[in-house]
Amino acid sequence: MARAWQHPFLNVFRHFRVDEWKRSAKQGDVAVVTDKTLKGAVYRIRGSVSAANYIQLPKSSTQSLGLTGRYLYVLFRPLPSKHFVIHLDVSSKDNQVIRVSFSNLFKEFKSTATWLQFPLVLEARTPQRDLVGLAPSGARWTCLQLDLQDVLLVYLNRCYGHLKSIRLCASLLVRNLYTSDLCFEPAISGAQWAKLPVTPMPREMAFPVPKGESWHDRYIHVRFPSESLKVPSKPIEKSCSPPEAVLLGPGPQPLPCPVASSKPVRFSVSPVVQTPSPTAGFLPDPVLRLKGVIGFGGHGTRQALWTPDGAAVVYPCHAVIVVLLVDTGEQRFFLGHTDKVSALALDGSSSLLASAQARAPSVMRLWDFQTGRCLCLFRSPMHVVCSLSFSDSGALLCGVGKDHHGRTMVVAWGTGQVGLGGEVVVLAKAHTDFDVQAFRVTFFDETRMASCGQGSVRLWRLRGGVLRSCPVDLGEHHALQFTDLAFKQARDGCPEPSAAMLFVCSRSGHILEIDCQRMVVRHARRLLPTRTPGGPHPQKQTFSSGPGIAISSLSVSPAMCAVGSEDGFLRLWPLDFSSVLLEAEHEGPVSSVCVSPDGLRVLSATSSGHLGFLDTLSRVYHMLARSHTAPVLALAMEQRRGQLATVSQDRTVRIWDLATLQQLYDFTSSEDAPCAVTFHPTRPTFFCGFSSGAVRSFSLEAAEVLVEHTCHRGAVTGLTATPDGRLLFSSCSQGSLAQYSCADPQWHVLRVAADMVCPDAPASPSALAVSRDGRLLAFVGPSRCTVTVMGSASLDELLRVDIGTLDLASSRLDSAMAVCFGPAALGHLLVSTSSNRVVVLDAVSGRIIRELPGVHPEPCPSLTLSEDARFLLIAAGRTIKVWDYATQASPGPQVYIGHSEPVQAVAFSPDQQQVLSAGDAVFLWDVLAPTESDQSFPGAPPACKTGPGAGPLEDAASRASELPRQQVPKPCQASPPRLGVCARPPEGGDGARDTRNSGAPRTTYLASCKAFTPARVSCSPHSAKGTCPPPASGGWLRLKAVVGYSGNGRANMVWRPDTGFFAYTCGRLVVVEDLHSGAQQHWSGHSAEISTLALSHSAQVLASASGRSSTTAHCQIRVWDVSGGLCQHLIFPHSTTVLALAFSPDDRLLVTLGDHDGRTLALWGTATYDLVSSTRLPEPVHGVAFNPWDAGELTCVGQGTVTFWLLQQRGADISLQVRREPVPEAVGAGELTSLCYGAPPLLYCGTSSGQVCVWDTRAGRCFLSWEADDGGIGLLLFSGSRLVSGSSTGRLRLWAVGAVSELRCKGSGARSSSVFMEHELVLDGAVVSASFDDSVDMGVVGTTAGTLWFVSWAEGTSTRLISGHRSKVNEVVFSPGESHCATCSEDGSVRVWALASMELVIQFQVLNQSCLCLAWSPPCCGRPEQQRLAAGYGDGSLRIFSVSRTAMELKMHPHPVALTTVAFSTDGQTVLSGDKDGLVAVSHPCTGTTFRVLSDHQGAPISTICVTCKECEDLGVEGTDLWLAASGDQRVSVWASDWLRNHCELVDWLSFPMPATTETQGHLPPSLAAFCPWDGALLMYVGPGVYKEVIIYNLCQKQVVEKIPLPFFAMSLSLSPGTHLLAVGFAECMLRLVDCAMGTAQDFAGHDNAVHLCRFTPSARLLFTAARNEILVWEVPGL
Repeated sequence: MARAWQHPFLNVFRHFRVDEWKRSAKQGDVAVVTDKTLKGAVYRIRGSVSAANYIQLPKSSTQSLGLTGRYLYVLFRPLPSKHFVIHLDVSSKDNQVIRVSFSNLFKEFKSTATWLQFPLVLEARTPQRDLVGLAPSGARWTCLQLDLQDVLLVYLNRCYGHLKSIRLCASLLVRNLYTSDLCFEPAISGAQWAKLPVTPMPREMAFPVPKGESWHDRYIHVRFPSESLKVPSKPIEKSCSPPEAVLLGPGPQPLPCPVASSKPVRFSVSPVVQTPSPTAGFLPDPVLRLKGVIGFGGHGTRQALWTPDGAAVVYPCHAVIVVLLVDTGEQRFFLGHTDKVSALALDGSSSLLASAQARAPSVMRLWDFQTGRCLCLFRSPMHVVCSLSFSDSGALLCGVGKDHHGRTMVVAWGTGQVGLGGEVVVLAKAHTDFDVQAFRVTFFDETRMASCGQGSVRLWRLRGGVLRSCPVDLGEHHALQFTDLAFKQARDGCPEPSAAMLFVCSRSGHILEIDCQRMVVRHARRLLPTRTPGGPHPQKQTFSSGPGIAISSLSVSPAMCAVGSEDGFLRLWPLDFSSVLLEAEHEGPVSSVCVSPDGLRVLSATSSGHLGFLDTLSRVYHMLARSHTAPVLALAMEQRRGQLATVSQDRTVRIWDLATLQQLYDFTSSEDAPCAVTFHPTRPTFFCGFSSGAVRSFSLEAAEVLVEHTCHRGAVTGLTATPDGRLLFSSCSQGSLAQYSCADPQWHVLRVAADMVCPDAPASPSALAVSRDGRLLAFVGPSRCTVTVMGSASLDELLRVDIGTLDLASSRLDSAMAVCFGPAALGHLLVSTSSNRVVVLDAVSGRIIRELPGVHPEPCPSLTLSEDARFLLIAAGRTIKVWDYATQASPGPQVYIGHSEPVQAVAFSPDQQQVLSAGDAVFLWDVLAPTESDQSFPGAPPACKTGPGAGPLEDAASRASELPRQQVPKPCQASPPRLGVCARPPEGGDGARDTRNSGAPRTTYLASCKAFTPARVSCSPHSAKGTCPPPASGGWLRLKAVVGYSGNGRANMVWRPDTGFFAYTCGRLVVVEDLHSGAQQHWSGHSAEISTLALSHSAQVLASASGRSSTTAHCQIRVWDVSGGLCQHLIFPHSTTVLALAFSPDDRLLVTLGDHDGRTLALWGTATYDLVSSTRLPEPVHGVAFNPWDAGELTCVGQGTVTFWLLQQRGADISLQVRREPVPEAVGAGELTSLCYGAPPLLYCGTSSGQVCVWDTRAGRCFLSWEADDGGIGLLLFSGSRLVSGSSTGRLRLWAVGAVSELRCKGSGARSSSVFMEHELVLDGAVVSASFDDSVDMGVVGTTAGTLWFVSWAEGTSTRLISGHRSKVNEVVFSPGESHCATCSEDGSVRVWALASMELVIQFQVLNQSCLCLAWSPPCCGRPEQQRLAAGYGDGSLRIFSVSRTAMELKMHPHPVALTTVAFSTDGQTVLSGDKDGLVAVSHPCTGTTFRVLSDHQGAPISTICVTCKECEDLGVEGTDLWLAASGDQRVSVWASDWLRNHCELVDWLSFPMPATTETQGHLPPSLAAFCPWDGALLMYVGPGVYKEVIIYNLCQKQVVEKIPLPFFAMSLSLSPGTHLLAVGFAECMLRLVDCAMGTAQDFAGHDNAVHLCRFTPSARLLFTAARNEILVWEVPGL
């Protein structure tokens, strides 16, 4: 609350008497004029430079207004065609000063910890791209109402304290400023406002309004932030994001800025934009946090300090101040400076830190050293600050620098009140003609100081507000060039001033000891280098003639003096300088030394960028930081060793350890400057391009050059390798492109092509780009205006895009600057241009997918996209910008400062958990957004914290909080149940395999959501031969459970909360699940994947439609009796896929809609399901719906039209009368993709561009539309007065549309201001199905990610109900006790399930890798709590997970390529793993060591490793285990081993012939082998061969004993441990069960893809089969 004297409001100009200019200041052209509109005096501020013409309150920046009112009202009018700026300095309750600026000069929103910049848009009547700019010619008087409390809470999460100062800058007219705690309404009229919680504007503040005129016609009201942005009354906790803003208006607003309104705010929101939070597209905000800095110095290397406790070192790294804990290496940072830090000072209690930045005019900051907060920001009277010094108490700060005339200036500030909320006060200023190189405040008297410089040592004193100095009589030393000084500290710490001694050093080697009391030189010594005979090093002596040691710095402790000199030595002397105590030689001149407070460590810095300390007790020198001495040009990262390579203008290539940020190697070239660098993906080698055109490879193991190629004539501008390391590409400034083969270490040139790349282009990390799959190469060339895409292997030109013609609105020819590829699945190519845009192109066709305009005022030299396509990283001048790439209408980027020079390169770390930026230094940032285990590609719902015991693994392992649902939604009309487990985002996975609409053009939504997308693999014509659907009872197998949901269908889930009926599709099956018990029914019969479902209004009948299979000419529609689960009718309506089904309101008719190829609309009578009517549609239609209020009317939506059908019945015949209405131009281009009926006679339609339009079905016209999303609207549901929309971006939104009916009478003049978004949830994929209760409070929603979510709007939660793997399931294994099973998938996840309920219990997620194989430790490996999982990944790594501790125990790298199979030995103490190159590695799972590698199968991938106990003693070999390995070349090796004795012996070697062609579904069938569980001497084999058969081989007899014929080549094999059953899966979507004892077989259908996996449980009671990502669990009856 404001103080009493500020209530109810305060007239700021009157209170501070602006007209007297005593408590305020004016600068430039400021005058009082009379305004005709207001009929009174106003202040006119004008001038060409805003910063030079202003009114400032209060007069001095060190004073404070102290205004505590929540609202600030600024009454002003911009001058036409001019820019204006308003600066507010606001203090938070924790005394942090934040500058808040509003201007039409700003192009985009910018935010730092201490500065918010908002573009202020006036009269928003121009196109979106022209919103920001000069004030319009007819600019009107504006009431700018700023809620300062909400501004700080929303954008910085701080509590508002008070308004400190205001600066109004040209060009504008200003009437007055007011503050108040009340929210005033500037114009109130009529009874409509009586119930609104508003307060009339006081007459003193109000603008005059002539009679008969409207306030809003004459003036503008801007309220910021808007009232729709609900803000809590206290700061948000760190784990929460700021509240999301609601964006209302005619279109998406790209700028987070206040927009002026000429209409009432509450009833007309167009063009008022409710300003979005700048963080709306990111969770959390900020998304990056600085973790580490590689670098030291910048402006100089003399600024390095010990903290008073000696535990840390404080030093600048360009614009960042670093505090480094010397024992742990941990860094923390002070961020806020925008230029290089030129001076530092720390007080004696570690309370205050002072810093100054270099560039004039110098800005200084005072920091709370313990918390890192900036307490005060002020401008120094000096033009440039050279050094700072605190008094011991921190109450006095002195600085030395130069004024704008270049004269030396000394300033003393009082800082004692800063920590208590006070201001910095200038106590005294003095000019001096003497040179000052060093300045210190004495420790014994805070009013005394000392300085030294060229021929001068002076003592200073502060008294009565005046700084005075007197010289020390130097005698014969008056001409010396003094460089540094230090006071001698007394041992007891409490010296008398009379005992204080001052030591001063010079460049000639002199050290003077001065008595500060008498101001005389006590002793003068000179340090000279001399060499003793035979001595290896120069010996240091004193009192000699000759050239002395050039001393640059010294520091004194009670026992010794540390001296740093330009010869690179740090020397420790006793105070009598009799001999050297200790010395350390550096690689460059020592620029600064500092003795720690305990006198045991000596900090030293060199001009070559090294910082370290000498431990005087151990006599060991410790390096703290190294740095490039010039800007960094490029960087590259190596994943396996965690190393970073950088090249710099200082002609060095340096290798760093990313974990410790310490330098490992450096390579220096005095003549040939390095320009580009990249690592070999798999070998310990890196490549570097040089200015001479040479490309060299360096060995990291031998630290030497391996190979050099000089095929370029100009400097190398680009260098990149394919992800598999087989190819390397380089480009040069002469335009040539070279391709190298890197298959072996002696890499060689394959091709050199001239005039390919743009010549004279600067070296850039983004000059060349290789796609993530390594198949494409992109670069700028052959001209600046073109981008070329080639095949990386052949260098055939595939695409050439003319960037110069993409922006037709621009008169200037555009040119490309940098390129990068997105994930392979997206197929995006990103190009930054000289016109400050980033253009996203389709890498195949070259068409523009999207565009990010106004990225930065300057061209961006480097950009990169994260693996999950969520974040776009751009080097933008001296800042880093992070865009939410997944959100097309992004509210703008997050901007990160810290660099003082332009950023040259940005990159994500290989694990996507960190970001690196390089320019003046190398910055390492942590990515704070949820990992892929918590965040899907590209978007997911908010994550909730997991339960106890959950914790991150090395890559990402998490307790599966989303999966075991403790409670289920109950079918009732009461409030939704509170679910026990909150929703988590999906399990991540490889972004390259996900093709959802992340940043893709809106038209791609038509292919992914509007039409049903069948599975990738369809069955062959043989799939129906000899197969039967899964029997309900009496057969060999009974289907027990289905794991998964078909996310590529549409409207393929139904839920009725009143009856509890819940059904969804999974492949060919309709799954009916009891949400209470989890029990499932499976309705089978479809021959292809089911595309859609429809439930009758009586909930008695369910219709399901599937696509056309290879055995049928038409698609199927099955009509099911819900109560009995039986198929009552089977109809074949269309020759193509059925896109939609719908029952009429009276359930008498069923309408079916064919897809875009068939384009057939058919009506069926539900009595007999005979065809009643059918018509061919002229254009593709995307949705159909019956009018719920009139069974004789239905509507279709499609390409640009709404088609109304009237059903006219004459006897038994029904005819269709059609009326087509075009979509108005106001709705925008695009197609209608969804529809639903609202309150009579309204129809809601969604478009592919994200619009929702409302139609009057009686009049056949569209009267209202609004921007509902930035992606295509695929689903709409209406009930009561609420509308649910689901889009391709994964957003599920709830809209209040109760007032829409009243707008119908207004016709086309209706505005969307009465439509409000109540809630929003972001799910893990495009929304394809949904069912809600009648009140729309709770529902079930399906997405393309294959997930079904339970949504509760009341609680704002989304809980995962049904979810399977996102990608192909590669393995299923079982725990010894058969209580759990585990699966692994190409999505990188390992999931542990409870076998009884198939509820997910644990999930281990590894980022950006496919998990290809899995094994569970055997029962004899230890206690149950010691059970472990061994998982093999595509990068050749093997990870051991502890099931009981839900943590990763070990990561090893036994293979250089992808693993294909893994198995435990019978005792669980050894792991055997095979890879795609045919190697078998034997490793210890406890130590991670690989002690044996078998290469017998080298050249063909290992497909199977099977281990069993050696039961047969007739084999004639020793060993405890018998194991086999099968490879893709149809060879099987059998081994006996005893790993405890390191014994392994070959038992048998089998080779099977293969015909010329045996491919199945385009792939070679795998070679699979397994030991027979019921006979230890038998081995079974399937694979590509002359015949389709199972071969049974006897190891004792060494011969084939039996062959079992098969109908097709086998894709999977499993043997039942308890019976003589053999399960075989085929690519023809069929499963065969063979009874080996009886010689009989039975086939089963159920999958809609190749059955690539089948596994019996240890007890043989269950059989798991997998096809793609669908898992079916079969029960084996009778066991």
